[in-house]
Amino acid sequence: MALFKRKKSEQTPVAPGEEKQGQLAVLKDALRLTRKEKPSALIWMGLIFVAVLVGGILVGSKLGHPVYFAIVSIPVAILVAFFFFTRQANSAAFASIQGQIGAGASVLMAIRKGFTTTPAVNVARNQDMVHRSVGRPGIVLVAEGSPAVRSMLQDERKKMERFVPGVPVIELIVGDEKGQVPLRKLQKAMKKLPKKLSKAQLREVRSRVKAVGGLQMPIPKGPMPTNRNVKMPKR
Repeated sequence: MALFKRKKSEQTPVAPGEEKQGQLAVLKDALRLTRKEKPSALIWMGLIFVAVLVGGILVGSKLGHPVYFAIVSIPVAILVAFFFFTRQANSAAFASIQGQIGAGASVLMAIRKGFTTTPAVNVARNQDMVHRSVGRPGIVLVAEGSPAVRSMLQDERKKMERFVPGVPVIELIVGDEKGQVPLRKLQKAMKKLPKKLSKAQLREVRSRVKAVGGLQMPIPKGPMPTNRNVKMPKR
């Protein structure tokens, strides 16, 4: 699957047929990934569909309208089963990149609105790295790697304070230890940050930070949900 890309300000109109094909392709990729990472999820999805359908028929039988409730229960069962599938696809997507180099950058770049991310602005030989995201909360530095990455985080903070003085700089470390942000919760943590900059200030900060640049590093490929509703990214 192609790595997620940020939306451009101007996009070529997509024909309804092509858009539908793109959505089907994304769904197929999500299905393949879920089957690989969580093979039992598809079985549970089928069981949930059957359980909801049978439950509707039983309720309808008690009320004297089994056929009517069976018809109504089919779309409800599909929705419930699909909701379960999206949650499992979400989990499978994170599992597929967990522990890979640049997993944090992969998650950050899947945030489609509000943040502009430059991956791997600071990288060590042991593959510790710091990523930089710019949004309304200010400049967010996200580190991943060994405990030594904290010193890299401080170095990057000093650099940002020198280039864009007065702009809030927030530090996050990806991990499962105390005080760190789990990879699966990174997007949520970013979106919950308080907004400190106006839109005009944000444009200026992005322009100034863009001049600083960053390194070009590979980041893991794979589908990644963009929000809690688990909408799959378009190609």
